Amino acid sequence: MAKIVVLGAGIAGHTAAAFLRKKLSKQHEVVVVTPNSYYQWIPSNIWVGVGRMTVDQVRFKLAPLYKRWGIDFRQARAVSIHPEGDSGAERPFVIIEYTTDDKKGTTDRIDYDFLVNATGPKLNFEAIEGLGPGKNTVSVCSYDHAAHAWGQLQLSLAKMEKGEKQRFVIGTGHPTATCQGAAFEYILNVAFEIRKRKLDHLAEITWLTNEYELGDFGMGGAYIKRGGYITSTRVFAESFLGENNIKWIKRAGVKKVEPGLIHYETLDGEEKQIGFDFSMLIPGFAGVGLKAYDKAGADISTALFAPSGLMKVDANYTSKPFEEWSASDWPETYQSPAYKNIYAPGIAFAPPHAISKPMTSKNGTAIFPSPPRTGMPSGVMGKIVAENIINEVKTGKQEFKHKASMGRMGAACIVSAGYGMRSGAAATMTVHPIVPDWEKYPEYGRDIKYTMGEAGLAGHWMKWFMHYMFLHKAKGYPFWWLLPE
Repeated sequence: MAKIVVLGAGIAGHTAAAFLRKKLSKQHEVVVVTPNSYYQWIPSNIWVGVGRMTVDQVRFKLAPLYKRWGIDFRQARAVSIHPEGDSGAERPFVIIEYTTDDKKGTTDRIDYDFLVNATGPKLNFEAIEGLGPGKNTVSVCSYDHAAHAWGQLQLSLAKMEKGEKQRFVIGTGHPTATCQGAAFEYILNVAFEIRKRKLDHLAEITWLTNEYELGDFGMGGAYIKRGGYITSTRVFAESFLGENNIKWIKRAGVKKVEPGLIHYETLDGEEKQIGFDFSMLIPGFAGVGLKAYDKAGADISTALFAPSGLMKVDANYTSKPFEEWSASDWPETYQSPAYKNIYAPGIAFAPPHAISKPMTSKNGTAIFPSPPRTGMPSGVMGKIVAENIINEVKTGKQEFKHKASMGRMGAACIVSAGYGMRSGAAATMTVHPIVPDWEKYPEYGRDIKYTMGEAGLAGHWMKWFMHYMFLHKAKGYPFWWLLPE
């Protein structure tokens, strides 16, 4: 009998748990530990943030589903990993701290045969003074943040309806933040809502980003096939913002946020400010703060985790110049090199290097996007980790028949530009592979046959359909396993 513990129930963790439970007999135990009682479909949070969906349309309770599936669900946060056990136990275990009202603060230990660390990121708002909900900006990184953002946005819309001009600043709130795509979708949806209310003459909207060029999205930008022509994602992004009367500030790293005022530094080393009435800025990501200890109780966190707190996996972490990094440096199995029964799919793994070229200001501040690992890639990673564990449990051999490197994996993204069955819009974009492979594709870094983009109403219908399709999959409805990650 094998016992698999999954930490986290986001896209990677929930996908891994679903396949583990489906393909392993009930004599094997699957445990999911996550601090939240809900699963949330994060890509639709931007629609919650503009009032087009409710919170309950993007989330559902995990406990009833896991009970039906036969998964041991613990609503708790993981505190520490003990991969060698301790003086009182030979088996490895994790320490968890419950987050439910009846057990809040109490701890427990869960032993395991396999551990899947899919804890995702810590939303590192505190890295920037004044950033985040409860301070001076809003967020759409979680359903509750998005609901709060909609409440604040309504205040600005109400002021505009009374004839008062409003300044909107949306983008990245840390010099090395990732998830530009989510912020980009949100600014386009905010502009759409303002225009739909015929209030655009009272709005000044600015895109504030750490990208060197627009359309970088943390993946070094891309060349895409569009309407029979090959163009860059820079042109793609600039045209979207231009069509929506959105100004932009690029190559900017936010340093501090005061009420109504954002302080940022440019790559040129200039210290600047921009005022706002409403601002949504994506924070930087870090590890959730997990610690690791050996059998004697000594701290071995540095053996498992990178300085960011994200877990080291089967990637090449050798320090070398950006020009020498390659697609082959990226992990394939997401296995910890320190302990062979530990895995880290999704955002929980430490990238070996940036995909976008690292840039440093004249003052020494790093200003460039970190690599994205959300959505489709996270689901694929969660599935292949589960498949490899399933194979090992069934055969007793660690064979790694399933691999998923971002240097070979493609991804599809639908960038919403406004919600409406007849008036909505979205840009549908695919890239292959996610990490450019300049050796295999010397001209563009990617296979141009599978790297393309188109915009229009049909894209909105597709994103709307995918919202329901992926929730159908996540809820374990009939034939969920046939739907793609």
